[in-house]
Amino acid sequence: MQAFSFASTAQILCEAGSSARLAELCRERGASRVLIVSDPGITRFGLLDGALPGFARAGVTVEVFDQVIADPPEAIVLNAVERARLLEAELVIGFGGGSSMDVAKLVALLAHPNCAQTLKDIYGVGNARGQRLPLLQVPTTAGTGSEVTPIAIVTTGETSKLGVVSPLLLPDLAVLDADLTLGLPPAVTAATGIDAMVHAIEAYTSKLKKNPLSDLLAREALRLLAANLHEAVHNGSNREARQAMLLGALLAGQAFANAPVAAVHALAYPLGGHFHIPHGLSNALVLPHVLRFNAPAAAPLYAELAPLLLGERFKGGSIEQCCAELINELAALNERCGLPSRLRDAGVPQDMLPRMASDAMLQQRLLVNNPREVSEADALAIYQAAY
Repeated sequence: MQAFSFASTAQILCEAGSSARLAELCRERGASRVLIVSDPGITRFGLLDGALPGFARAGVTVEVFDQVIADPPEAIVLNAVERARLLEAELVIGFGGGSSMDVAKLVALLAHPNCAQTLKDIYGVGNARGQRLPLLQVPTTAGTGSEVTPIAIVTTGETSKLGVVSPLLLPDLAVLDADLTLGLPPAVTAATGIDAMVHAIEAYTSKLKKNPLSDLLAREALRLLAANLHEAVHNGSNREARQAMLLGALLAGQAFANAPVAAVHALAYPLGGHFHIPHGLSNALVLPHVLRFNAPAAAPLYAELAPLLLGERFKGGSIEQCCAELINELAALNERCGLPSRLRDAGVPQDMLPRMASDAMLQQRLLVNNPREVSEADALAIYQAAY
């Protein structure tokens, strides 16, 4: 067996309605001043309404920073850090999608009273030092898995992003509450659900750090997500399906936090950077085409995942047939879930494909994990197939 290490969020609470007890969970950790990091949509749709009254009853001062946007720029991170410092926050809660949770991780680190680092100091792998404030994460989408990953992504320029990767960013507690996801629109449910599937698939085929624990988590994640995606998309009020999707996304997050993602994500990032296509949809648009490219190197592993994805509809056969079944099923998901299936349908102009291929090559942190080496010419061919 190849040597490996595995790390994850210390505690997970998987229970519908559990976000109403957030104040109590903060009190248990000795916090009397709490900053909640979120986005305007969370406030607008009242998703915090069930949690906020409990803070007054518990005697906990709480402030909400709800200015996070998708692909958050450095300025928003720094504004949130400043708010936490002014509050003298003793605990940070990320409440929302992946962007809110990513910002919350950085706030917990940079707003610690003893922090001597700046945001620019901590970009990259293992550059964050010292301590952080206690950190709770409450996902409101079943997709990113950010509640169990040591990664935060920040937009640093017009189209560029950088990541902070450090065990310090692993939260203390992830709270999975299906009630917060019941109102998610079908398209968001679908895109985030497919994003989580990508995490599971790429973790299972990760070249450098694939390990027995990440494999177990990836397989169970894909099984849960595949079995519940259709119901969550087409019958969004099904609480059981929603809770299963949250757990599937979390398990996929645990898997890829330890066996990192690869070319699907590397090719998805330029779509978000240039055209602000949501991350989950970006992944979904390139997913089957990257898998077809990878098949010569990864077909046996894709074949192992096929029955988990297809369930009773799995036909079986040779490794090549099982691999093709998996890829064809994933290629059909977008249309079945009401998402665009081609880059052109998502508003991507054809003359931008070479630029995106060049940009994808900058994601070497991800590409080294791919089961097959990807050149710039390969990336362009994948985009052309997806177009």
